[in-house]
Amino acid sequence: MMKHLYIFSGLGVDERVFKYLDFTDFEVTFIKWVQPDANESIEDYAKRLTGQITAEKPVIVGLSFGGMMAIEITKHLPAEKVILIASAKTFKEIPFYYRWAGYLKLHKILPVKVFKQHTFINDWFFGIETKEHRKIFAEILYDLDAYFLRWAIDKILCWKNLTIPPNVIHIHGDTDRILPIHFVNADFVIKGGGHFMTVSQAKELTELLHTSIV
Repeated sequence: MMKHLYIFSGLGVDERVFKYLDFTDFEVTFIKWVQPDANESIEDYAKRLTGQITAEKPVIVGLSFGGMMAIEITKHLPAEKVILIASAKTFKEIPFYYRWAGYLKLHKILPVKVFKQHTFINDWFFGIETKEHRKIFAEILYDLDAYFLRWAIDKILCWKNLTIPPNVIHIHGDTDRILPIHFVNADFVIKGGGHFMTVSQAKELTELLHTSIV
């Protein structure tokens, strides 16, 4: 029987970040981000998203913030496997400087447009090197919903989770500059993989996903 994957993309983006991955052996549902309510907690938001998951004990794949959301989802329903890509399992895997920024509310001061701008600095942080990948990244940044982005950044910086569900598989790149690998305990490490490795290291990541899911 074909396994059903439920996939959470990154920070408010859509399935374009997975366009280079091969999911032909699986039935795939890309979870749609919905507009969060004012002051909605990440726990309550995750509970709302469970309505998009209909399979019993699904395989959940989460990229970056989507991985954190996948962890929160498992508090409401059991999963066969949870596969994290360039993400964090608990708040302890979030770099301390992000957590300090959250504690000091520094992210409340910066305008959202700072996070939506496509600059060479953003390219460097995300590990983007080719013209084609820059084009994809620029389109994604342009389409980001500013309201959702501000809400999600707050949830990342103030995340308090310490619960790791069973059957978690964590895949990380060794050159990730957004969530540096020395902060996380990864099961599989992709050499040269950055935070955009669903695009830049798609072939290797596809092979690893197939091995992990079966």
